[in-house]
Amino acid sequence: MQGFDKRSMSECEIRTKYITPAIIDAGWDLHSQIREEVNLTKGQFLVRGGVPKRGTRKFADYVLYYQSNMPLAIVEAKDNTHSVGHGMQQAIEYADMIDVPFVFSSNGDAFLMHDKTVSSGIELELSLDTFPGPSVLWEKYRAWKGFSDEAVSLYTKDYYSDASGKSPRYYQVNAINRTVEAITKGQKRILLVMATGTGKTYTAFQVIWRLWKSGAKKRILFLADRNVLVDQTKNNDFRPFGNAMTKIKNRTVDKSFEVYLGLYQALTGEDESKKIFKKFSPDFFDLIVVDECHRGSAADDSAWREILDYFTSATHIGMTATPKETKYVSNINYFGEPVYSYSLKQGIEDGFLAPFRVFRIDIDRDLSGWIPEAGKTDKYGNEIEYRIYNQKDFDRELILEKRTELVAGRIADFMRKTDPYGKTIVFCEDIDHAERMRQYLVNALPEYAQKSKRYVMRITGDSKDGKAELDHFMMPEERYPVIATTSKLLTTGVDVQTCKLIVIDKQISSLTEFKQIIGRGTRINEEFGKKFFTIMDFRKATELFSDPDWDGPALPDDDFDPDFEHKQKDTDPDQGDGRIRYYVNDVEVSVVAERVQYYSANGRLVTESLKDFTKNAVAKDYPTLDEFLNHWTDAKRKSAVVRELEEKGVLIDALKEQVGAEYDPFDLICHVVFDRPPLSRKDRAKKVRKQSYFDRFGKEAREVLDAILDKYSDEGLLDMESMEVLRVDPISSFGTPVEIINDIFGGRNNYMKAIRGLETCLYSAEC
Repeated sequence: MQGFDKRSMSECEIRTKYITPAIIDAGWDLHSQIREEVNLTKGQFLVRGGVPKRGTRKFADYVLYYQSNMPLAIVEAKDNTHSVGHGMQQAIEYADMIDVPFVFSSNGDAFLMHDKTVSSGIELELSLDTFPGPSVLWEKYRAWKGFSDEAVSLYTKDYYSDASGKSPRYYQVNAINRTVEAITKGQKRILLVMATGTGKTYTAFQVIWRLWKSGAKKRILFLADRNVLVDQTKNNDFRPFGNAMTKIKNRTVDKSFEVYLGLYQALTGEDESKKIFKKFSPDFFDLIVVDECHRGSAADDSAWREILDYFTSATHIGMTATPKETKYVSNINYFGEPVYSYSLKQGIEDGFLAPFRVFRIDIDRDLSGWIPEAGKTDKYGNEIEYRIYNQKDFDRELILEKRTELVAGRIADFMRKTDPYGKTIVFCEDIDHAERMRQYLVNALPEYAQKSKRYVMRITGDSKDGKAELDHFMMPEERYPVIATTSKLLTTGVDVQTCKLIVIDKQISSLTEFKQIIGRGTRINEEFGKKFFTIMDFRKATELFSDPDWDGPALPDDDFDPDFEHKQKDTDPDQGDGRIRYYVNDVEVSVVAERVQYYSANGRLVTESLKDFTKNAVAKDYPTLDEFLNHWTDAKRKSAVVRELEEKGVLIDALKEQVGAEYDPFDLICHVVFDRPPLSRKDRAKKVRKQSYFDRFGKEAREVLDAILDKYSDEGLLDMESMEVLRVDPISSFGTPVEIINDIFGGRNNYMKAIRGLETCLYSAEC
């Protein structure tokens, strides 16, 4: 490598000339064992002012694999102006993410190795020619994990892959490998906790595929409690099982298949004659996977547990987004502690799940309650019991019709301003409330409801018409239904990828139920413009976000009945118990408080205006205007400063909407954060032209600089120093970038000096 000055090389050049050859020379195969620039995350969507923008992705410079499903090591590269170990902390973070024990950092001089498999000498510097080979790291890994030869054969079995190239995300790889590892060690009950929308079913498929293909598990049963879930699974993620798979239906049993999907209601019942699962011998299945196991399977006397207890010799895997842990019921006790957890917060931070904003709306009667005057009757002539009625009573024992009208009106106003065809779920107290809400929404959005009777549908357990529309509601390609009013039926297990608005108009005291409801909106579908969602809260339910356990694995929750859906579906808890409902149509209601909250980069809801949030975020790093000015002036690339700000949650595009699109990021920040009057890009360009800066250059150089200044004025050019600006019209008419730099400016140094001087004129008082 003589003739090269390492310190002048870019990171990419260091990797190409030193790091990659050292890894290959150690015995790693370039095509099957070395992957470069591996995206670990997609970059969190940050939302301000209704404008979503992705943050920076996390990617590893190198991931080294023993086999395609077996990551072993992370290598982080830096250029030679940094020390050998400069990238180690970042590399360890990535290694923790992908669950590997070997971590390397290099600047092209040597490697620093961090080895989690040893108790001493954890970090060691290695020369370039002593990088460890794949067999060395695999044997250390195998000893660390305690794998037997039989376990190795199972653990190294590959994933299913098809022509689409889809492969598991890093956390899915972790979940799959942790599950298979637990099985190789003889664990019979296994729990996976993965947030709604993170691909639990796909993960389950890959686990089953590896176990089935290896012959470790020959007959498998996948259990769910919703017919739509079973059908989704069979037709989508489990499709590769093909003719080896069947769905148990019509209470018939065919023992010639290997992979069975079952609705637990189809397998069991109160009468012994309905317990179809007993037509199989107790040792028929080797593996049972229970989807959404926080519900029926958690209770000792539930039907799911009856099935699990019958097939006691099989390995049982439970999958859930919200594990149950109460004094009455616990799937932690049954399945054990989770072998892997991936939370909603992690999913949002990684950019795999949609973030949200909250519109919290407080209604006067909800806060102060309502007391009827003595002898007052409702609209049907029933005398109303004299007492104070509060939010817990509304839409259950007392219906204030003008309150329902107000809620429907607010939903309608929001949809008109944002997306009238954005999929929306309105969670109501019960069936009666869901039906009334449907009626009021039809009247609140007549211009859309007239176009299709399916614009607003009540989708509840008792409604054949509504349930028939569920598949259409879930499909992104289907326009109708747009709005679904419901109570319990859509709380869990329904995959509405394009759901943009969730409305909560019911009492929610259960953190489990709350998390399930929020999970209806967390899927991202960029093809259909779904990057975030909005929660409209009329019942203070979003106060549960402040609960320290809202995103944790174990929930102290004693009130929620996990088997409620199986026992009652969407039945009306207030009908048939002797109580009277009062329908009141002459009590006025009004909104007394509204606020907007945003999901911040640190995973908390912030109640701030866009400008306040920007001011607070910037001031943490730049308390004074001078400090920000110095940082901006010193930055070689202004876009790097903007990226830094956006990673802290500051959204420049949203600020442009509020302050003005004619300002560049510098003026937006100076104005919003430091109260400095902004100058438009055109005004800044005029200011430069009035000064004598251009006079020091020849005619052609002045013309080039003037054209660059025009680009800035008209289009908001941010990185003048980028050579790409020389490739666009009209600047490209002066010649190629090399010709412009050498022939017109007399070399790169002169050109860069001219550009930096132009930037100084733009942003300072004098040139």
